[in-house]
Amino acid sequence: MDSAQYALVAYVGGHVAEFVHSLRRELQPEATDVPAHLTILPPRPLAGGENQALELIDRVCSTVQPFDVSMGDVETFIPSTATVFIRVAHAAYRMRELHDRLNTAALGFDEPWPYMPHLTVFRMYDMQRAQDAFMVARQRWDAYGCARTIRVEELTFVRQAAPERWIDLAPVPLGRSLALT
Repeated sequence: MDSAQYALVAYVGGHVAEFVHSLRRELQPEATDVPAHLTILPPRPLAGGENQALELIDRVCSTVQPFDVSMGDVETFIPSTATVFIRVAHAAYRMRELHDRLNTAALGFDEPWPYMPHLTVFRMYDMQRAQDAFMVARQRWDAYGCARTIRVEELTFVRQAAPERWIDLAPVPLGRSLALT
């Protein structure tokens, strides 16, 4: 077993990503290089090797068609963690089903909190700073005038390289298989 942390995310583009990056530049400039993403599998150690995990991801994702999710309200995981996020409001069940199908075998992990489909805005290490940022993020999101729908077509398997720094290991399309060698 490896002590490294791994996660599975769906990178977000378009206006929603621009919104998130703008907030980060303002409220957490030290983390502006973290891409906007929907979390499918939160960080975890692997119960098997990277290749086993990637094979599972590919097998499951090849049977799941791309889908849309709609974003809901800005929320926070305070006091558990100083994380501010946007909750997935519509089609969250699709992300939960995907999470549950993937949280097994090489990717299986007894997560400390129930899985909640979300888009991470930022994670801070100071609860008061996160609470203040949460209030600003909520006001800005309430005033946000663009579409709140995100198309999920591809997931990315990532490994933590350092705190707040992740390396992309493999993009995995939904609805078709990778050419694994």
